[in-house]
Amino acid sequence: MELFKFFFHRLLVVFLGLIPFSLFADWDLNMTRGVTETSLEIFNLHMLIFWICVWIGVVVFGIMFWSLFKYRKSSGAVAAKFDDNFWLEIGWTVAATLILVVMAIPSTQVLVKAYDDSEGEINIMVTGYQWKWQYKYLEDNVAFFSNLATDDEAIHNRIPKGELYLREVDEPLVIPINTKIRFLITGNDVIHSFWVPDFAVKQDAVPGFINTAWTNVPKPGIYRGNCTELCGINHAFMPVVVRAVEKEEYTAWVAEKIALAEVEKLLTEKEWTKEELIERGEKVYTKNCVACHQVNGKGIPPVFPALDGSNIVMSDTSRQIEILMEGVGPSYAMQAFGKQLGEVDIASVITYTKNAWSNKEKGDGKVVTPKDIVEYKKRIKL
Repeated sequence: MELFKFFFHRLLVVFLGLIPFSLFADWDLNMTRGVTETSLEIFNLHMLIFWICVWIGVVVFGIMFWSLFKYRKSSGAVAAKFDDNFWLEIGWTVAATLILVVMAIPSTQVLVKAYDDSEGEINIMVTGYQWKWQYKYLEDNVAFFSNLATDDEAIHNRIPKGELYLREVDEPLVIPINTKIRFLITGNDVIHSFWVPDFAVKQDAVPGFINTAWTNVPKPGIYRGNCTELCGINHAFMPVVVRAVEKEEYTAWVAEKIALAEVEKLLTEKEWTKEELIERGEKVYTKNCVACHQVNGKGIPPVFPALDGSNIVMSDTSRQIEILMEGVGPSYAMQAFGKQLGEVDIASVITYTKNAWSNKEKGDGKVVTPKDIVEYKKRIKL
């Protein structure tokens, strides 16, 4: 009996010593504490319920093991003969109900706050594509795609993987601090899921539906997340990177994005050389096409066909423009890039594929200009 008391006492000491919630904040296996007020409330709720469950386990298993030891057969204990105990059953039913009420009250308060659907000071449409994110700032008419920026050589183990392997993007989502940001989240092709643990934000991006989430970040910083819904072969290539900045810096960033969009429109009138289009097209291809059609243009047949040696790429320019603009089959087969890329990028990537790999010698080597794409858009009223 004394040995049992010794170990039970030591067990209680261990649990009492672990009670401070902050002790678990940096534990890799624990829930992310987060930086926003809501994420901290969710973390504290998580720890409260965790410790309630721990103490229930300690009490229940403590009584069970004590009973097994105290009333073991070898000590001469004789089992009691009874069918039920009315007051004991009333007691544990009331106790369980009270415990559930204690957990339900703070849980309801946190959930109501976390799922606040009211309009934000800034509203951003988040759309999941295979395999990238599009962000549209509804008040400022700013929109762009955020693509994985990890070097393809690192992905294929030809160079060392960096600290931010598969967690870096070419353009992060930028938001101001101390501002309510509402996310309107949807999908373009298959189901994705937008997750930023530091904000306690996770919502599915479902085609045809709009889910909402919100955040209010108190301090500048870089916050990272991922797509958390298996969405295809390159599911792991959809990181979420959010850059929270001071309001003044955010205002300047928006002004810069609007100015760049105006410059991009003017580029459709420029007389592009073949070399300029090929140089730009290679960058567009690397950012948007490599995942399916591969660096060498060989694709992954039969799912993703090769562009190197393709009769359409080499000699059927009008069909290639149609495919790139309007897609082929379901959206998850070959996406329509007519609304994803600008006229200059579409023209340059087509020109690049016609003049890359073996297509350079075997194909017609035609040049597609931004004006060609503008004319095509007018024809199909895109």
